[in-house]
Amino acid sequence: MELQNKKIELPDFLAEREQVLTTWPTGKDVKFADGVKYQESLPEHKRFAAVLKKADQEGKTLSQPRAGVALVDEHIALLQGLQTACDLLPSTIDAYTRLNRYDEAAKGIAKSREAGTSLLNGFPAVNHGLAECRRVVEAVDKPVQVRHGTPDARLLAEITLAGGFSAYEGGGISYNIPYAKKVSLERSIRDWQYCDRLVGLYEEHGIRINREPFGPLSGTLVPPFMSHAVAIIEGLLALEQGVRSITVGYGQVGNIVQDIAAIRSLRALADEYFRAAGFDDFELTTVFHQWMGGFPENEAMAFSVISWGGAIAGMSGATKVIVKTPHEARGIPTMEANRQGLNATRQILNMVQDQVFPASDALAFEVELIKREVRAVMSKVFELGEGDIAVGTVRAFEAGVLDVPFAPAACNAGKLLPVRDNHGAVRVFEAGQVPLPEDVLTLHRDLIAERARAEGREPSFQMVVDDIYAISKSTLIGRPAK
Repeated sequence: MELQNKKIELPDFLAEREQVLTTWPTGKDVKFADGVKYQESLPEHKRFAAVLKKADQEGKTLSQPRAGVALVDEHIALLQGLQTACDLLPSTIDAYTRLNRYDEAAKGIAKSREAGTSLLNGFPAVNHGLAECRRVVEAVDKPVQVRHGTPDARLLAEITLAGGFSAYEGGGISYNIPYAKKVSLERSIRDWQYCDRLVGLYEEHGIRINREPFGPLSGTLVPPFMSHAVAIIEGLLALEQGVRSITVGYGQVGNIVQDIAAIRSLRALADEYFRAAGFDDFELTTVFHQWMGGFPENEAMAFSVISWGGAIAGMSGATKVIVKTPHEARGIPTMEANRQGLNATRQILNMVQDQVFPASDALAFEVELIKREVRAVMSKVFELGEGDIAVGTVRAFEAGVLDVPFAPAACNAGKLLPVRDNHGAVRVFEAGQVPLPEDVLTLHRDLIAERARAEGREPSFQMVVDDIYAISKSTLIGRPAK
């Protein structure tokens, strides 16, 4: 089927669905009408979209961790242990399931049972199947979201949504470019159109499922305009398939003005592009991801990074914040470490609840700069697609117009190179083929040159390397040792 941004016809969807449900034995248990009935039975406080909407209306920032283990009882115990410290629950999916390697996930489950502890880095929902997913949902008292990293997430969506999970993260770009090397972008976008069509079908039956494009992308110094463009594109693709609750996200870069400008501009731009495409019946919220790059090994220092992210999330007006743990530099955290990150974040959210980050020329300038950059990129994507955002996205990555720094995908140019300026904001060191206006590029060069003068060195790739490791070494900007 040729890729286009067009709602999948129901007969075509149902024909594809028959095949999707046969890709692993647990798919046979999924019946759409039964899934709708089960979702209808969930109380309001366990429906992700409803809880987000209420928080957004009240101006509150909700907290959510990442968490997932191999065995169902252990996963339930983990979520039950976290739910008193957070507002929203996740089920982070294991790496084998993300790659549709269900045979290996099954072996991981068996070995985990033998060992008496999880030997997978997440919850293998497809292998556990419908009844066990429902057992998870019934055992907790907060809404549960599927968080993963899957280019082909069709069967996972079928099982978890029918299983009572009420939010689904990811998209055809954000769960391909940063996660996979050889997956065709055309294929992943098409497979995610299926996921969005499924969510849209639930919407048609009165069940609102929240959809969240993955904002941080590669999580490493991604300029706000690039992650914004991807989030907006994935939002547009989702809306076309019938999704009506969308949470657009952004990964913290560490400069307070740029981060707050990023969340505010993201919401405004998403609303602008969604309405320009003819949609006016959607619920739009935002998510701020605490720092996704390298963390200090020292736990006290890690708590500082976590708290900084919590403060910015609250003062930016983000609807929710994805919370890190003090074990971030060591690997998969314990439940207690996860709770500590959540408690630290909740304390800072409570403290900034009644504070508004003051308006300033610097903040207004950064908001308008991001908007100009996003519009320049989006204009070219639409032009390349001759009005079709799905086609334009594939062609834009081929042309380097869309380009995610440090992402592994072969279809990603990898020419866009970011670096911090003298105040820690992420700027464009090398633009590659990204079509930013010349005066904007000049501004970026000038800001980088200002830092270079302050450090007594020429702008160079070494600055980029230094910035990547800076926070793990206890600074924001990777300045040379004196």
